[in-house]
Amino acid sequence: MENEVPLGSFRTWVKYIEKGEFPNTQRHFSVMRCNHCADAPCVAICPTKALHMRDDGIVDFDSQRCIGCKSCMAACPYDAIYLDADQHTAAKCHYCAHRVDIGLQPACVLVCPVQAIVSGDMDDPSSTISRLIAREPVRARKPEQGTKPKLFYIGADEASLVPETTLQPTHYIWAEVHPDEHEKLDLYPSPLGGTAEAHTVYNVSHEKPWERLVSAYLWTKSVAAGVLIVAGALLGMGLFSAEPLLAVGAPLIALLFLALTTVFLVADLGKPWRFLYILTKPNFTSWLVWGSYILILFGLAAVVWLAGAVAGIPMLSNLLAWPTAVLGVLAAVYSGFLFGQAEARDFWQTPLLPIHLLVQAVAAGAGALLVVAALLAPALVPPLSAILAAALIAHVLFVAAEIVVPHANLLVAQTSHLITRGPYARSFWLIALGCGVLLPLIGLALAPAAGAALAVIAGALALTGLLFYEDIWVQAGQAVPLS
Repeated sequence: MENEVPLGSFRTWVKYIEKGEFPNTQRHFSVMRCNHCADAPCVAICPTKALHMRDDGIVDFDSQRCIGCKSCMAACPYDAIYLDADQHTAAKCHYCAHRVDIGLQPACVLVCPVQAIVSGDMDDPSSTISRLIAREPVRARKPEQGTKPKLFYIGADEASLVPETTLQPTHYIWAEVHPDEHEKLDLYPSPLGGTAEAHTVYNVSHEKPWERLVSAYLWTKSVAAGVLIVAGALLGMGLFSAEPLLAVGAPLIALLFLALTTVFLVADLGKPWRFLYILTKPNFTSWLVWGSYILILFGLAAVVWLAGAVAGIPMLSNLLAWPTAVLGVLAAVYSGFLFGQAEARDFWQTPLLPIHLLVQAVAAGAGALLVVAALLAPALVPPLSAILAAALIAHVLFVAAEIVVPHANLLVAQTSHLITRGPYARSFWLIALGCGVLLPLIGLALAPAAGAALAVIAGALALTGLLFYEDIWVQAGQAVPLS
């Protein structure tokens, strides 16, 4: 009530878990909320400084700067940020900063009838909270994330604070689970190898911050970047310099998919008309900002490349070949660093991700060019086929490194299980790998004898497989509960 939180959204909520077997059961309660981290990943990833750290340590929020990109939601390991349905901006507990500024306690502290919530200055050794932390055994949620959380629990059961160790139901004691949550519940093995000791019986549903528009953005960006990486490399090496598909077709395809990338990015924002805040109110610790600059430079280079070819100045395209290819590499890999800032999702924290995104871009670019070359530029089919085949093989190796090798922790293992044996398994095995890798490789091997039609099909299948893989990777990466 104090902060006029819309119905259905929660800045603070109480989670229930039950342990044991009837009649020897226990129910544990834990209050979930923003941890006001000393090293807050939401502050680092926010592209417009809407989230910021105050001098007193409160992580505060300025809704007037928020563009609704939801990157802070992807970065928060505690599920503490939500998208305000009325304002279409992110929102969170801000420690009732407006009350603190005039010497009052946060509203939740004031109304608690049993003083279960204690607030104060932990830097003041004489404060009640400092004495409690010094005297009592306390726990914090996910200290391994390195966020330096400033919310501590006295007497909390571990299962309350570590959601991946509890079984998740399809309904709660007083509520049904949100339909979007079904795919991530009861679909991975018990963490104990048998029946889990703890069950979550009441909790709040949290939506995925990044939905299919983000998956589509990754795919269109990989096509745009990959086309000019491949074309730039071929022209830069002095190969096929007279081929119109490389001089004119490649930048046209790249600009088309770059435009789609921009449309998807803007459409995914809660406040799309504030998109330019990324450029006018930038936070230079955010890879969303750096990615925007990279895409702008990449687009300008593609425009100049195309203008030179249309104006009959082939030297301009040749001069821009390598610089544009380099910008294409940057456009492909920056998302790896952006997803790396989404620290809530351990599955995305692999150091191989930027290189894997580059490999996917090369495959997407070669596939897109191959579809056109098989119809308009037959001389380009052999080199493009070889590039696509090599990129697809490398892609499979990177997928194996992400999915098959021993996992860093239980969260990553559960996500991999969702992909390989859970609700995403059919799309992963049949489309992303079967239709997207195996069939194109077979088609590319048979194309020299069977004709250009197989090359067109191989390129189209590879693009389809990459699109499905991007979507599976994004959606499954957000499927394991955080709170």
